[in-house]
Amino acid sequence: MEKLQDAGVDLTVFPGPGKERRGAVIICPGGGYEIHAPHEAEPVAEWLNRQGLTAFILRYRFAPHRHPAPLEDAARAVRYVRCHAARWKVDPQHIGILGFSAGGHLAATIGTHFDAGQATASDPVERMSSRPDALILCYPVISLLKFGHVGSMENLLGPNPPEELRRELSNDLRVTAATPPAFLWHTASDETVPVEQSLMFAEALGKSGVSFELHVFPSGQHGLGLSDATSLFKPVAAVAQWTKLCEVWLKGQGF
Repeated sequence: MEKLQDAGVDLTVFPGPGKERRGAVIICPGGGYEIHAPHEAEPVAEWLNRQGLTAFILRYRFAPHRHPAPLEDAARAVRYVRCHAARWKVDPQHIGILGFSAGGHLAATIGTHFDAGQATASDPVERMSSRPDALILCYPVISLLKFGHVGSMENLLGPNPPEELRRELSNDLRVTAATPPAFLWHTASDETVPVEQSLMFAEALGKSGVSFELHVFPSGQHGLGLSDATSLFKPVAAVAQWTKLCEVWLKGQGF
């Protein structure tokens, strides 16, 4: 584990254990754009390390910072990892982003609001594309228009944000054929961020011809993380299978 001092954003790297070039995943913990949930950070990085992947924890800005600060942080993180991929034997064409809850919203936002970089920028990092190569969305906030999480929206945009801005950051409306492939999971009984959020994003991906995998588990409360001993809540055995399913999916994506 190493806190990166030159990234221009708060990133901690957990280098992959292998000697071969592999993919990397940037982790966005949840917390309603108010905190960073610890159980959705280091334990997740350690799980990814066990799969031979390099993991980066992004501690993006949250309230009182507003949009676009978190999105700027996510974009910078993707660019930085891509620019310095050789440093950790990372394949620059296999950089994924994983987010829980509000962190899932941020991951989906960079997955639908990326750019190709600035070719003439003096900073080589800013010349890189901010497009992630894969999205892993865990009980994500997706829409700020319906079935949403009011706390996340207000922390991100402030009280009573205009509908135009809410629409701009409702990521199901921003999906195109260029959106990265996605792995999503949710529980049907989630009372904090309803399962409809993941269903809407999956539907949008399907309509745009983007590959995705979606798992909806019957029960389990919001915020389970890995749903193991690291969770803040009682683990749910069925939900704990999401990591195995995701491992298979990542390998299928070339990670």
